[in-house]
Amino acid sequence: MDGMAVLLVDDDELWVRACERGFCGLGCRVRASASVASALAAAHEQPPDLVVVDLRLGAESGIDLIEPMRQAHPDCTIALVSAYLSVALTAVAVRKGAHLVLFKPIHPSEILRRLPQLELDEPACVTPTLARAEWEHIQRVLLDCNGNVSEAARRLGILRQSLQRRLRKHAPLE
Repeated sequence: MDGMAVLLVDDDELWVRACERGFCGLGCRVRASASVASALAAAHEQPPDLVVVDLRLGAESGIDLIEPMRQAHPDCTIALVSAYLSVALTAVAVRKGAHLVLFKPIHPSEILRRLPQLELDEPACVTPTLARAEWEHIQRVLLDCNGNVSEAARRLGILRQSLQRRLRKHAPLE
């Protein structure tokens, strides 16, 4: 796992930064892209061992990256992550060549644990801390509200100012 080249493809800057910290903490080399074209260019410059791609990339779909990435780099592992998964989307992603299809948010150690070719000496289940679970729940509710902080605060039953304070903090690593 030391030195594994990871390419993160996501347009959510906060999630990318949290994943970068997590993968770097696990000894990986990380690059990030926000679109299909920039991901293919980054992979051409430095072939990845693992590509973690979001389903929704602005107006693009992460599924559109799977086939070209597999053709250009047949040995790399591709993990599609999204908060918007369905059985149909999972089937399409696997048919296109994704090795893993996972619900987002997910910790980098959990992604690495699920890689078929790796045997990690970590516990079978990574239990997130209470702070991490709270952060993930807030992010999912905010996503459901299309980024509307006032609506998310109402749904969470907290003051808008309290939610804004929590959002200014960095995501906990575990």
